[in-house]
Amino acid sequence: MTARPPLAAAHPARTPLPAFPGETPVAGLGGAGLPTPCLILREDLVGAAVAGFREAFPSVAIHYAVKCNPDLALLRHLRELGCGFEIASHPELELLTSVGVDPADVLYSNPVRPRDHVSRSHRAGVWRYSVDSPREMAKLSQAAPGAHVYARLGTDFTASVVPSEGKFGVAKDEVLSLLLDAGRSGLTPYGIAFHVGSQMTDPRAWDAPVRDAAEIMERLAEKGIRISMLDIGGGFPARYDKAVPGILEFGRHITGLLDALPYPVQVVAEPGRALVAEAGVMVCRVIQVVRRGETWWAHTDLGVFNGMMEVLETAGALAYPISAERDGGPARRYNVTGPTCDSQDTFALGVELPAGLTEGDLLFVGSAGAYTTAYSSQFNGFPPPRTHLRRVRDLA
Repeated sequence: MTARPPLAAAHPARTPLPAFPGETPVAGLGGAGLPTPCLILREDLVGAAVAGFREAFPSVAIHYAVKCNPDLALLRHLRELGCGFEIASHPELELLTSVGVDPADVLYSNPVRPRDHVSRSHRAGVWRYSVDSPREMAKLSQAAPGAHVYARLGTDFTASVVPSEGKFGVAKDEVLSLLLDAGRSGLTPYGIAFHVGSQMTDPRAWDAPVRDAAEIMERLAEKGIRISMLDIGGGFPARYDKAVPGILEFGRHITGLLDALPYPVQVVAEPGRALVAEAGVMVCRVIQVVRRGETWWAHTDLGVFNGMMEVLETAGALAYPISAERDGGPARRYNVTGPTCDSQDTFALGVELPAGLTEGDLLFVGSAGAYTTAYSSQFNGFPPPRTHLRRVRDLA
């Protein structure tokens, strides 16, 4: 794993705002004295990301991927912004209904579900379910009779930073068969879905699946079936330690592909990371600084098992920007590691931080709003970070 030098502090005299050089801070901090570790989410940056996605995809309905960050205050804010939602389990639906989300606005896109999750969500009002196998479709016909199904198309998942390893999705002919068989199972053939893998930085990754979906739509139409929805999934990237193509670039490219569909359908997307990652900063505290041989280690109360799991999952390909409260002056490189006894609990190598870093100092991990708290556990008894949604006026 490699890490970039620390990011510039926007307000050195105050708690600093991790920022990309020359750009607006990716996350702000407020509420001095909050227990660490904690995640601060900036409400205004979430809103800006939603607005930016809508500008890039004006005809695409947003269904936020709840798995990315299921914080209740965040879900409520996204509902107020007019977002729909995508779930992977019935407990995620319960989170949504607790903040006033109508189950009719929810997509259930996990294509393999416990039977009771299906029946409970169907009774609650969810009516759209993904599917990628005949056995799961048979389960839906029994547990959610009359449901509308969208078949999941397989993609080349190998190019994304967080690949999906081929766990879900089937070939074009199988998608066609599933949708043709839906009516005979008492279900409605409703749409096609795909997912290109998380943190996908190349808009061309959508080329093949959109073309495949168009071909399936034509073949279905020849059989007298016209679908209503194309779900282009998530995977839209966020900035971490390096720049990525902006959402407008994705919008221009993918919209051109969608314009070539054989007939109009409702297009939906399931962004998660792209909406909330850059709005979040994880605040952690140094619990010890140790020199072992020629290597300096900064031990913190944040680690892989209570927030930084994606570093381990991606073998360091996903590298978070890290800065210190006491920035400036002489610096040295540190390995930044977590509080547990597990030797793999390290989330950054060779990060440049102040040479005088010491116990009690604060560190800030930028672009931490997605797939951090949602992955956290209580391994070794260390608590998951608390999330705090902050408005701009709270940060002044």
